[in-house]
Amino acid sequence: MQGNLPPEAQEKLEELQDLQETAQKVAAQKEQAESTLNESQTALDALDDIDGDTAMYREVGELLVETDYDEAYEELEDKVDSLEIRVEQLSKQEERVQEQFESLQQELQQMLQGGAGGAGGGPMGPGGAGGA
Repeated sequence: MQGNLPPEAQEKLEELQDLQETAQKVAAQKEQAESTLNESQTALDALDDIDGDTAMYREVGELLVETDYDEAYEELEDKVDSLEIRVEQLSKQEERVQEQFESLQQELQQMLQGGAGGAGGGPMGPGGAGGA
C-alpha cells in the first residue's frame, strides 16, 4: 500500500518514522539516565550508613583516588541533582515527541480517509484539521 500513497501522505509517513526513531532514542537516553540516577542515589544512601572517618576512594579514569567523606557526599549529591534534572528534561522531551507523533498520525489518517490524492494543500473534506 505504501507505493500507492500520494506524495503528501508519503512525506507524513516518513516524518512519522523519523519521530518514532527520535522517540526510541529519547527513551533509551532516559532509561540510561534513570539507571545512573538509581545507582548514584543508592551510593548516596550507602554513605549515610558509613562513618565519616572511613577511608574512601573514587574512580578517576583507571585510577582509584582517596577522597574524604564530605567531598564524596557533596559530589554524589550534585550528581543526583543533575541526573534528576536530566531525567525530568528527557521525560518532557519524550512527551513532546509522543504528542507530535500522535498529531502527525491523525493528520495522516485524515489525509488517507479523505482521499488525499488531490493537488490542493488544504484540509480534505468537511471537518478537516486546519493548519492554523
